[in-house]
Amino acid sequence: MEIEDTIALRPKFSKDVPEALKEILDKAAIIKHEAKEDYIIKISDHHLFFFITRSKRKYYSPHLHVELTQNEDKSTNVRGLYGPDQTVWTFFMFLHFIIAGIFLTFSMMAYSHWALKQSTNLDFIIMGLMVVFWFALYFQARINRKKCQPQMRNLEELLHRIVKL
Repeated sequence: MEIEDTIALRPKFSKDVPEALKEILDKAAIIKHEAKEDYIIKISDHHLFFFITRSKRKYYSPHLHVELTQNEDKSTNVRGLYGPDQTVWTFFMFLHFIIAGIFLTFSMMAYSHWALKQSTNLDFIIMGLMVVFWFALYFQARINRKKCQPQMRNLEELLHRIVKL
């Protein structure tokens, strides 16, 4: 999967494979014990979660969530989603909401000041700063995604050991 040119910060993929769902889950259980030194694999119903072990994990380390769906012809649809650690993603989204809240607050204040024929300079300066901060968050996320690409490739190779994509 080529993720460098995509705009999505959480790349995803989907593919049908000829293997049955049960075979994939059985292979995952075997690989889970073989790779436990470097990776943590959690199996929950038809979901596989791949994590880097804590000793090798960085703050930008990805995890891979794979959802398996049995098709009518006994093949399996494999859908995967790469993402950062849940704590990092929650903090990242929290910062986005704070920035959006400040932007909306000052846009309302700017309208009020404009309607009252008062100066709106400070309001627009703060709104501009929030746009700059939002772009800074986006580019920081792109930098972190670039840093974690080798680990994403490792998780993808581990998935390939379980499912031939």
